[in-house]
Amino acid sequence: MVSKEILIQYSDLQEEIKEVRQRIEQTERQIERIESEKTVCDKVRGGEGGLQSFKIEGFPYPEYSRKKTLLYSRKATLTSLEMELLETLNKVEEFIASVSDSRMRRIINLRFIENLSWNKVADRIGGGNTEDSVKKAFYRFMS
Repeated sequence: MVSKEILIQYSDLQEEIKEVRQRIEQTERQIERIESEKTVCDKVRGGEGGLQSFKIEGFPYPEYSRKKTLLYSRKATLTSLEMELLETLNKVEEFIASVSDSRMRRIINLRFIENLSWNKVADRIGGGNTEDSVKKAFYRFMS
C-alpha cells in the first residue's frame, strides 16, 4: 500500500520541479544578457607608478562559461527530477486505482495529483463537505 509519505513526496516533487524550472529560466536570462551586451569595459591604473589609466574591453568568458555550465547542470537535474516524478506518479495512480471508495479516490486525486488545497478539494467534492471533513476523512482512511 502507498503510504501518506509517497503522496506528500509526489506533491513536493511537483513543487521542486517548478523551482528548478524557475532557476533555469533565470540562468537563461542571465546568459542572454551577457550575450546581448557582448563586451564589458573596465578602467585600471598602472604603469609609471600607477598614474596611467587603461581601458580594458572584452567578452566575459569566465562568467559566461560558468553560467552555461550551471544551465547544463540544472537541466540535468530537471530531467532527473522529472523521471522521479513520473515513477512516483505511476505508484500514486496505481494506489488510487486500488482504492474501492469513489469519494476517497476523488479526494486523493484532487489533493495530490491536481495539487489542490484541502479547501478547494472540499469545494470540488461538494455535498456540504468542508476543508476539515475531507482532510479528516483522508487521514482516517490512511491510518
